This record gives sequence, structure tokens and C-alpha cells, in this order.
Amino acid sequence: MEKEALKYLVELQPNEILEVNGQTWSTNPLSLVPVAQPRPLTIHKLSGLVTYLIDNFDEQPPVLIQIESPSKVSVLSTFNADKQRDVLIRAEALLPNIPFESFQGVENFNILLQSCFVENEDRSKVLQVVGNVREEEVLNFGDDGVSQQVTASAGVRVVEQVKVPNPVRLKPFRTFIEISQPECQFVFRMRKGPQAALFEADGGAWKLQAIASIKEYLETELSQQIEAKQVFIIA
Repeated sequence: MEKEALKYLVELQPNEILEVNGQTWSTNPLSLVPVAQPRPLTIHKLSGLVTYLIDNFDEQPPVLIQIESPSKVSVLSTFNADKQRDVLIRAEALLPNIPFESFQGVENFNILLQSCFVENEDRSKVLQVVGNVREEEVLNFGDDGVSQQVTASAGVRVVEQVKVPNPVRLKPFRTFIEISQPECQFVFRMRKGPQAALFEADGGAWKLQAIASIKEYLETELSQQIEAKQVFIIA
């Protein structure tokens, strides 16, 4: 109680502003009343963001587009009175959850490849391997640490070696649908079960590729606004 009373008495003291060694000090702590900021409008396609900027719906002065990641792009205002930027609109890509570095049964793995990856040559090769291997057919696995071979039954009496491709170049859905999905190297592994998994092998370079593609798309779609210095892009 005494502590609260003392605190109350201190707060009753008038506030003084002092100049000390060229710096401005206050005898009481002050808190800033922030300028009201709008809640960002959230969308899920780059085309919607482009439409917003072309129509200049909120009649904004020049704006800054920040490409934060392969799946997030924000449109920022100039500084307000508090030297803060308003986030006017934000595009967040709707993406599937792809369990990389996790072994799965070949049936689930097959479905994952067909539903969450863009069709290309290596996807077809991997599908051919996992699509023709069944639990009762797997006889053994050969592994030299880089490539693998699956010995699978190809009929009642016929046994054949199935080469597992490595590394594979695949294009999972990991950025906005308006741009080409970046191709990335993966280590494709199989083990008894049978189970299969993909391990990323490009050190995250695909993210830089996706960001560059987003920037190129926006520069093309907003060329007039950029030329008029109404829109600026950083990536």
C-alpha cells in the first residue's frame, strides 16, 4: 500500500523538460500516443495485389512493395507522423503442407507427388519407382550412400532391379500460382516398409529464385505505375 501511495505521489509531480549536454530529458516517463494505423487487407494472389495498386483504391501516395518471402508480399505506405509505415495490403500464398525429410508409405508418397508437385520428367521417374513397388514385392535394397536400387518382383517368377534416381529435380508448390514454381534438387531415399522421403539439397537457393520471379512478375504487371514512380519494389 505504501509503495503504491509513493508511486501515486511521484506521478502527481509536474513534468519538466530539461536540456542536458545538448540532449532533451523528461523528469517523468512519457509514452507516445501512436497514430492510428489501418488493419492490413489480406489476400492470397499476386493478381489481387496488382489490381489494388493499379486502381489505387485508397488513393495512396507512392507505395513500397516488400517481397518478404516466396509466400508473402506486403505493400507499405511512406512514413507516418511516428516514422512508421502502414501495411496497406498483404498477399499470402495458400500452399499445401509438404512433409519434407519425413519417410512415408509409398501410397501416401505417390499421392503427395501428384497433388503437390508440378509435373516434370523427374517427378514421372519417381512416380514410376514408387508406383511399382508394393510391400509384398520388396525383396531387398541396395545402397551405396548416393544412389539406391530396389529389388522388386515384376511378376510371379521375374525379379528386376529398379534404379532409384538421385538427385531429382522437382517443382513443389511453394510460392504464388502466378509465377513458375522454382525447380529444386532433392535427395530421394527409400527404405523397407516400403517408405520414401525427399530431402532438400539446394541450400535454400529456391527461395531466392522465387523472390526474383515475383519481382519480375510485379515489374511487368505494374510497369506503368513504376515508371510514374507511384510504386517501388524491394526484394
